[in-house]
Amino acid sequence: MSNINKETLKGVRKVIVKVGSAVLTGKEGLDLQIIEQLVGEMADLIKKGYHIVLVTSGAIASGKHRMGISSPLKSIPQKQAAAAIGQGRLMRVYSNSFGKHGVHVAQILLTMSDLTERKRFLNIRNTLSTLLEWGVIPIINENDTVAVEEIKFGDNDNLAAMIANAIEAQLVINLTMTEGFFDRNPAISKDARRVPVIREITKEIEAAASEEGTAEGSGGMRSKVLAAKKVTAFGIPYIIAQGKKAGILQDIFAGKDTGTLFLPAREPLNSRKYWIAFTLRSQGKLTVDEGARIAIIEAGKSLLPSGIIDVEGNFTIGDPVSCVDLQGIAFAKGIVNYSAAEIRMIMGLKSSKICQVLGYKDYDEIIHRDNMAVMEHGKTPKNRASQKVKKTPPVSKNT
Repeated sequence: MSNINKETLKGVRKVIVKVGSAVLTGKEGLDLQIIEQLVGEMADLIKKGYHIVLVTSGAIASGKHRMGISSPLKSIPQKQAAAAIGQGRLMRVYSNSFGKHGVHVAQILLTMSDLTERKRFLNIRNTLSTLLEWGVIPIINENDTVAVEEIKFGDNDNLAAMIANAIEAQLVINLTMTEGFFDRNPAISKDARRVPVIREITKEIEAAASEEGTAEGSGGMRSKVLAAKKVTAFGIPYIIAQGKKAGILQDIFAGKDTGTLFLPAREPLNSRKYWIAFTLRSQGKLTVDEGARIAIIEAGKSLLPSGIIDVEGNFTIGDPVSCVDLQGIAFAKGIVNYSAAEIRMIMGLKSSKICQVLGYKDYDEIIHRDNMAVMEHGKTPKNRASQKVKKTPPVSKNT
């Protein structure tokens, strides 16, 4: 099995290491011994020429322990207060630990809106690239002190998946409390077995992943599998491994059979389409007929008004919108050239009729193929033809 691991990690240099709260914390708050252990392993990798980005949890857990709170925090203000207390200490511990190895650190706190707005997304990408060029390790966490439900990532598993696109990572390692992904929940089944390699994330694998998190963290195994699905769709391998195990990072890069390796997709999305598919939040739905669905999935076509049979939402030009089939299953997401009100007027019509109905026609397509990410490919076509158009898709607030 190690041959697969070695071959997959061959040539990898830019790595995201995500560490969960349960790994970083113990009965006395932050587990300084574990942090020193992980920092030492990351510092060794940096000296060997690897570029490391650390996505860390632990601020809220650290704040809770500092305040002597053992019960779960239920309200957002409580979590924000705990994060405000714990974040400074978390960074001080990391800074001191990395400093012993001559490695400088930089703190980056993000909310969802920092990555959904394209200009800010690109600014973050440039900042991270510069830090890595300088040999500084970026330490990223969600900005819990200001985040509200609408701009939260949900958990740091999802945050790490989005950062993977921003820096074009070559590997994501998720260090957690389990030995990897198991075919059933090991907490309740003695027959549970670790799965060393997952080639494709199927519905059965998603169903086998537990949603249960821990008292210290918000994400369970399901969260990690969904993050793996996003990361591998971008062509990046993803590893779930036991974070408290001494030498875990060295074992991974030595190609040893440890944890679970999720292999990258054979036909990965490019950076922009990954951003559309997994970072932008859909503002509405377009229900399309079977002919349009097949044209998009199997022939790589754009979405034309003739294929639309229903519109849901009040989105505007440049908003991200999901495309769903007749059963209501989403198979693509894209940036629209027309508003919901305009699409309701022209849906079901040929593109040649747009000007007649609206009095103008800026584009033939509702969603141009270049602004569309297909998330469920169905049968893989032998040839994906790109539709030729006369106009360039719009540059909007989301592009």
